[in-house]
Amino acid sequence: MSAQCDVAMKQAASAPMSVFERYLTVWVFLCIVTGIALGQMLPGVFQAVGRMELAQVNLPVGLLIWVMIIPMLVKVDFGALHEVRQHVKGIGVTLFVNWLVKPFSMAFLGWLFIRQLFADYLPADQLDSYIAGLILLAAAPCTAMVFVWSRLSNGDPLFTLSQVAVNDSIMVFAFAPLVAFLLGISSITVPWDTLLTSVVLYIVIPVALAQLWRKSLLARGQAAFDAAMERIGPWSISALLATLVLLFAFQGEAILRQPLVIALLAVPILIQVFFNSALAYWLNRAVGEKHNIACPSALIGASNFFELAVAAAISLFGFESGAALATVVGVLIEVPVMLLVVRVVNASKGWYEAV
Repeated sequence: MSAQCDVAMKQAASAPMSVFERYLTVWVFLCIVTGIALGQMLPGVFQAVGRMELAQVNLPVGLLIWVMIIPMLVKVDFGALHEVRQHVKGIGVTLFVNWLVKPFSMAFLGWLFIRQLFADYLPADQLDSYIAGLILLAAAPCTAMVFVWSRLSNGDPLFTLSQVAVNDSIMVFAFAPLVAFLLGISSITVPWDTLLTSVVLYIVIPVALAQLWRKSLLARGQAAFDAAMERIGPWSISALLATLVLLFAFQGEAILRQPLVIALLAVPILIQVFFNSALAYWLNRAVGEKHNIACPSALIGASNFFELAVAAAISLFGFESGAALATVVGVLIEVPVMLLVVRVVNASKGWYEAV
């Protein structure tokens, strides 16, 4: 790995959690309140925003999503892929949980809770859409926030970078087929052209632009790269919050009619977070990986690339869909739940390292 990348990772490992990151749940809650209020007061404005589409893509939201995703992807060094051989077992656990357990377990939990246990308490016409949103959330492994969780658990920064690079490489090719398959077995029809368009718009193009931007910044030196990262850091969260205001302006009526929906949708997401993190953590211990490898491996399996999930849900099902709402619930609970998981893995280090 280059010396530049090594320096960057060491700096990231010691950087404090930003105010935006620490209080993301508070900002999301404020966006819910603000969006619902604005949607009730200015319905015509938001209907006009909803009509600003080109080829079924809402232009304001598409722009916001690029602003969300691209700064995060600039941090990803695909040159770190060669680091995989340093911790083959840890990467194996990460890939097993992220791609073979997490999406399928969420499809099952969605069926169990949404179609069976909670069906009587949810809008009947949105059940399929809620399940679709949960699947989209689970099929997008974390890209950016896992650096934060790894940092807080003293995880190996180079391993964290390499597993993110591997996951993002797989996501370019696997996200669309996996989502289509899981929606298919859940009896939810999704047009392939819309799904592929979402992948190109929100994965392929942002990855390409981000890597070109990264290369040009690093060509000017590590200091220029670090300064740019600090400057554009707030862009992603700010664009996410603006998108949530728009989404809740459209979702306001449904939420006011049935406020219990958010709590019910949180149940399968919470179960999946704890199940996947515990499974990855235990598997890393079973195969003999170090604690500073097991932590980021467990945390990436529990966290989600919720920006991509929100984007895909809006593109596939629309602003007012249950799918969009389900992905936003994932955003709402992300930070407090992941901080709890970080606390657990830190507190259990003695157990993990016991022979």
